[in-house]
Amino acid sequence: MSAAVAVLDDSFAPEVRPEWLNAILKGDCVATLDKLPEKSVDVIFADPPYNLQLDGDLHRPDQSRVDAVDDHWDQFESFAAYDAFTRAWLLAARRVLKPNGTIWVIGSYHNIFRVGSIMQDLGFWILNDIVWRKTNPMPNFRGRRFQNAHETMIWASRDPKAKGYTFNYEAMKAANDDVQMRSDWLFPICTGAERLKDENGDKVHPTQKPEALLARIMLSSTKPGDVVLDPFFGSGTTGAVAKRLGRNFVGIEREQAYIDAASDRIASVKPMASEHLATISGKRAEPRVAFVSLIDAGMLKAGTTLYDSRRRWTAKVRADGTLAVGDAAGSIHRMGAVVQGLDACNGWTFWHYERNGGLTQIDELRRIARLGMERAGA
Repeated sequence: MSAAVAVLDDSFAPEVRPEWLNAILKGDCVATLDKLPEKSVDVIFADPPYNLQLDGDLHRPDQSRVDAVDDHWDQFESFAAYDAFTRAWLLAARRVLKPNGTIWVIGSYHNIFRVGSIMQDLGFWILNDIVWRKTNPMPNFRGRRFQNAHETMIWASRDPKAKGYTFNYEAMKAANDDVQMRSDWLFPICTGAERLKDENGDKVHPTQKPEALLARIMLSSTKPGDVVLDPFFGSGTTGAVAKRLGRNFVGIEREQAYIDAASDRIASVKPMASEHLATISGKRAEPRVAFVSLIDAGMLKAGTTLYDSRRRWTAKVRADGTLAVGDAAGSIHRMGAVVQGLDACNGWTFWHYERNGGLTQIDELRRIARLGMERAGA
C-alpha cells in the first residue's frame, strides 16, 4: 500500500520545509502562495482558469450535451475581474520563484494573451511560447469556426536578467533524434486509463492534462530533486509526474473532490530508479575552467613545453596562462590557430603535454579540474 499524500490546511508551518514539500496545500492559491517562503521553488507550472465565457450548454449535432468546462471556478464577471485575479496570483508566484527559476503557464485563446501581457508587465521574461498540438482535439460542433486543436504555453524566467535557469538542451535534442527540440509539441489529450473518472463514470476534472505533456516540461526545465509548484493542482498531474521523475512537488488546490482524487493518484505512483533519471548535458553546461587555473593548481608548470599531436609545433607555458611560440604569445586557442595559419582553434584539444613517454591532450587536465570543482560544490 502506497503512503498517503499529505494534505495540509492553512495551519501548515511555512518555515518547516518538509511539511509542505510533496504535499497538497488546501486553500486559495494567492493566500497559500503568500504563506510559502520567498524564493523557495525551482519551477512553477500553472494551469489557471481559462475564463471560457460559455453562454449556455453546448450540444453535439445529435443534441447530446457536451461535458464542457462550466465549473464555478472558471467563471469571472468581467475581463477586468479576470485580469485582477491573474495579476494577483502571478505576483504571489513570482515571490516564491527562485531567481534562476522559470514558470510555465498554459492556456487557450480565451486567456493566454491576457496572461502573457500581464506577465510582461510584472517583469517576467518570456523565453518561449510552446504550442501543444492535440492529436485528438474536440470537434467544433457548431461549425462556425476552425477546429480549436491546440493550446499555448508560455515559458518565462523570473526577470530579464535571470541567469542559470535550467534548460536541458542536450537531453531534448537527443530525445528528438539529435535534432533541436521544436516549440510545437504533439500530444493527445488525456483519455483512456489516464483520465480520472468518478463513481458515475464522469470526468473528475474537465481539463486534466496528459502526463506526457508534464513530463516534457519537467525533463526540459528541471533537474532531479528540484521543487515544482502547481498553484492550480486540480487532479494532480504535476504531482504524479514529479514523483515518478524524482522531482519534489507542491500543489495548491481548494476543491476537496480534486484533492481527494489527486492524493489517491499520487500515492499510487512508483518513483523511477535514480539511475534512470540522469540527464545528459553538453559542454556549455559544464563549469568553466580557465587555462591559467591549471597553472595555479600546479597541474602544469610555467616553462612546460606543449606540442600538437604530431609534434610539428611546440609552445611554452607562461606563468600568466598564455603560450609563447617564438616571439609571439597569446591564449591556447590563439596560438593554436597561429601555428596552423587558421582563424580559430580549440586549444584544449590541439595542445598536448608529455606524460609517461606519450602525449596527452591538456583537455584531460581540464576534465580533472572540473571534477574537483564539482566535488567542492557538492
